[in-house]
Amino acid sequence: MPPKAKVNKDSKTSTNDSKKDSKPKASGGKSKNDSAAEGSSSGGKALKPATAINSRHILCEKHSKKEEAVTKLKEGAKFDDVAREFSEDKARQGGSLGWKTRGALDAAFEKAAYDLEPSTTASPKFVEVKTGHGYHVIMVEGRR
Repeated sequence: MPPKAKVNKDSKTSTNDSKKDSKPKASGGKSKNDSAAEGSSSGGKALKPATAINSRHILCEKHSKKEEAVTKLKEGAKFDDVAREFSEDKARQGGSLGWKTRGALDAAFEKAAYDLEPSTTASPKFVEVKTGHGYHVIMVEGRR
């Protein structure tokens, strides 16, 4: 079964629970294909293709712990502080994974991350995705 993903932007969350449409939903409830046709919410420009992204994540084994982390982010906490508190992996530098090229990450993680608009740790735009490693909350700091 394809992973379920949630996209959060400006405290609005859209959930994709349909089995027939497994694409992450944008904050307006449209699929990424709809937003590409109409442009993204940041000035009406679609994301340019990237060969690498600078990303951070919070990895949790349990859904409930991931939900606690998401709640803190929605309350305005900085992404790197929440990652230090909740993440269960070895990315101890605020969840930083550094620059990763296409093909270097888990396929579900990579798809969600490359579709995400860059943001800052103080005001993160993030996506939630489940992989074989657990539940991830992902943000992207840069694209190239």
